[in-house]
Amino acid sequence: MASKMPNGDVWKLIDNDSNSQWYGKKFRFDFSYIESDSIKNIVKAYVWRNYKEGNKTLSKLYSDNGGFKLFNDFLIAHNISSLKELTNNNIELFISFLKTYISNKTNKPLSYQTQKIHLDKVKAIIRWGQSYMPNEVPKVEIFTGNEYVGINRKLKIDFIPDEVLEKINKSLVNEENPYIKYGIIILQSTGMRIGDMLKLTTDSIKPHLISGYILTWYDHKNRKERQPMPIPNECAIAVEKLIEHTKNLRERASDSIKDYLFVHDIRKANAISNRIGEIDVINQRTYSFWLNKFIKNNDIKDTNDEYYNLTAHQFRRTLATDMLSKGTDLKAIQEVLGHSSPMTTKQSYADVKDKERAEVFKNIGIIGNINKVDETVISDKKDLIWFKENKDKGARMEDGYCTKPCSDGKICDRLLKRQKCYTCSRYITTPEYLQAHKNHLAELESQLDGNIYGDHYAEHFLPTIEILKEIVKRLEGMQDGNN
Repeated sequence: MASKMPNGDVWKLIDNDSNSQWYGKKFRFDFSYIESDSIKNIVKAYVWRNYKEGNKTLSKLYSDNGGFKLFNDFLIAHNISSLKELTNNNIELFISFLKTYISNKTNKPLSYQTQKIHLDKVKAIIRWGQSYMPNEVPKVEIFTGNEYVGINRKLKIDFIPDEVLEKINKSLVNEENPYIKYGIIILQSTGMRIGDMLKLTTDSIKPHLISGYILTWYDHKNRKERQPMPIPNECAIAVEKLIEHTKNLRERASDSIKDYLFVHDIRKANAISNRIGEIDVINQRTYSFWLNKFIKNNDIKDTNDEYYNLTAHQFRRTLATDMLSKGTDLKAIQEVLGHSSPMTTKQSYADVKDKERAEVFKNIGIIGNINKVDETVISDKKDLIWFKENKDKGARMEDGYCTKPCSDGKICDRLLKRQKCYTCSRYITTPEYLQAHKNHLAELESQLDGNIYGDHYAEHFLPTIEILKEIVKRLEGMQDGNN
């Protein structure tokens, strides 16, 4: 195997998997960033063997190599030149490194999810090494498996709220970009992944034996053909419209892509090449850009009066949410989404819609600077005067401020029992209390993790946990904005 491996530190590998979303694309692997020859050989072997055996997609291996760079920086900083030297303590130090790292691109700390991704790439390479190069990596387990769970774990899954979805569908009527207009309909109807949709072909749609139409597509994540799915009439029309729209484009396209529905003529050059006029399959980055443009052009906003952050994957989550909310069996939802296990569906997608949820979040009192509280926050002049005089005394709480703790000479019952203050109109919190909220959240989730009393017990914690997660997210956003 090693003798067949390319020489040098820069490889150019071509994706030869005909079922890959990146079939025919050339990926440039550069391993020169790794100083240690021992570590470099492991990473190279990991990439080469998985590439030749087809165990992982080339794009995934390319991502793994890129993601390993941050870990390599950590190794260099700690004078570690061999992976077999690693211990659990090193992994804990790397996690601390990730938490304090400032991205060169954004000039901000890494998000929780990005930190997890970086650690997962390290895990993948070391776990592979334990099977194929055991003398080059730790022989004992150095990962606990609990490195990134708890405070940032999702208890509720993002779906598109009904009012936002209504605005989206109304805007589709006059949408001029056919790929957005009909693509959104397909995503809503099928819940397919964006990568799979962009690889739909002209023969994906067929008449149903009884009535209507069915849609078939290749599931690139699970590497298999999906079972034909009956589709609503509007989805069938959307597919037919795309077939009609791309007819002339497909006639001009190369043989390898002439059957794809999502082909377009390139109209802009980029920093790497000028391909204006060429016909190619739309990539995910372009589609995401179009979605963002669609949201802004149609002034579609969330409850915070900010442009809704729409992603193609949210349609998949929304379909699962709608099905579950209507009482659809979890097994049926699993089959629609193409998950290998219903647990994946339950843990990652299925949620029950709660129309009051957005309103609850909207009522959370958050302000960047407590000294900027004015009549727009406290409308009653007497209450405003009292608060300004007492914000550092009677109004201050351990995680925020109460703008009116007393009424008619009586202390607020909520305040005495410390219940539901987070959604009270009198409650305000600021970024200075971010850590206090994180600590409270961690404490509640710890109680939830150790819950032996069942769902009824958990129900007492879930609403507060959900609101605390929203408070933390918004406060972190404020903090990032001030950095």
